[in-house]
Order: sequence, then structure tokens, then C-alpha cells
Amino acid sequence: MRTFFWFLGLLLAGFAAMALFAYPAWLLLHPHFNFPFHRIAGRIGMLALLIGFVSVARRLGLADRASLGYGVARRVFIREFLLALVLGVLLMLLVVAVMLGLGLRSWQPDVELTTTALAAAALQALGSALAVALIEETFLRGALFSGVARESGTGRAILLTAVLYAATHFIARYRIPAELVVPTSGLAMVRGSLEAFVAPLSIGDAFLALFAVGVLLAAIRAATGNIAACIGLHAGWVWVMLLVRATSIPDTSRRMSFLLSAFDGFVGWLVLAWTLVIGWPLYQFYLRRSASIQPA
Repeated sequence: MRTFFWFLGLLLAGFAAMALFAYPAWLLLHPHFNFPFHRIAGRIGMLALLIGFVSVARRLGLADRASLGYGVARRVFIREFLLALVLGVLLMLLVVAVMLGLGLRSWQPDVELTTTALAAAALQALGSALAVALIEETFLRGALFSGVARESGTGRAILLTAVLYAATHFIARYRIPAELVVPTSGLAMVRGSLEAFVAPLSIGDAFLALFAVGVLLAAIRAATGNIAACIGLHAGWVWVMLLVRATSIPDTSRRMSFLLSAFDGFVGWLVLAWTLVIGWPLYQFYLRRSASIQPA
């Protein structure tokens, strides 16, 4: 549990950095670059988290390739990543097909559906998906999983990484217009970013769905001994989600609209059911593949 509390401390340190340094940084940067306050505050939080992560990983002996989840040959890692990316896309497309079949999402009328526009959107979404998957998997299913597993066993590592994975998705983007920025705006950013947790029942369906996804990814991490498949699956799922959310909107007039969370119009009871259905077969698939994946 010591590792888990260290990583919780990293998140708290990121929020503290936002609260303390966002306003001074905004005073220095905004007049010259016109950066919005939320972007400056977010970058400060991420920088503090990165610096803290490197320090904590070294302190806890988690800075090596194996602990970070990269302990296989590069060729094997890339192969498993690409396979999982394809699987992730195909599996998420099945969920999207159900959503469209039930009329739960409809095309945005102002979206340009030309080949060029869709290709550009797909490329941008892929870049974002890869960045999100790489960062989150290295942090959670890499270092955090390794540390907790060594201290408290694989079962607790799966549970705790899944809880933290789900919770971090509700750190919402909060905006403060430039004309309303004051010395206490850094603290307001922190408070606004965490406002979803004030009414936990309103995000219950999305939290459970994300928790189930976190358990599945952590179980695959345990089965394979690395995060190649986790990054691929994660990136594939996020890629499809970003494209769907960029081109369609949830239709709340439908009787089955409760299947999509009000939090983001995508993750919810339907995604939870999908995760439960595919979870065991996908875990067994990677358990069998693990026999051919040797550590580097």
C-alpha cells in the first residue's frame, strides 16, 4: 500500500502546484502568448506530476523497464501493441454499432463528412489516443501496478489501479475566462476540476464502467507481464470514442438513453455490460499468448 499512497501523493502534488503557481505563471505568460488560464494551470499540474513521478519511481525502485511495463524485446512489444490496437478498435466499433442501432447517438448536423475531413479527424484522434494510452498505462499499469503487486500481491494491484484509473477520468476540464482570473483562480481550478465528485451518484454508471475496464486492463497486464497490449487496447478504444464524440451527439429522447452516461454521453451501462461480456474471453486470450512472450 505504500506505493499506492505515494502515487496518490503525486496527484495531490499536481493539484497543489496548480493552486500555487497557476496565477503567477499566467501573469508572466498571458500578456505575451495569450494562453488561456486553464491551459497554463493544466500544464503546471502535469509538469509537477511528471517531475514527481520520476522522483518517486526512482525512490521506490520502479524506474527500470520491467517495472514500467516494457520488459520485453522491442519487436515483441510492437507486435503485441499493434495486435491489441486492432482488437481495441474492432471491439469498440461493436459497441458503437449497438449505440447507433438503438439510436442512442446521432450525427452532428454541422460536421463535415468529407473524406479529407474525416481522415484529418481520425489522424488527430489517433495521436491523442496514443498519447493518453502511453501516459496512463505507464503510470498506472506500469509503475503503480508493479509497486503494489510487489508489496501486496497481484489482486490488490488490479483493484487499486482500477480504482485510480476510474477516478482520474472525472477530473474535469474547468474554464475561467481571462477577465475573471484573480489570485485565487488556481485554487478555483482545482475545486472546479473535482466538482464531479460532489455528486457521486450522478457519475456512478460511468465510474463502474471505467472501473471494469481498469480491472480488465490490469488483469491483462498481470497475464502478459508487460503493458504492450494494455497500451494497444486502450489506444484503440479511445481512438474510436474520440471519433464518435467528434461526429455525433447522444440522443436523450430515446427510451434506452440511460445506457449512456450523462457524464460524457458514451461510457455507461452499455460499456459496462460490453466489458463484462468480453472481459473473460479477452483475458483468456492473453493468458494463452503470454506463454510465447518472454521477458527481455
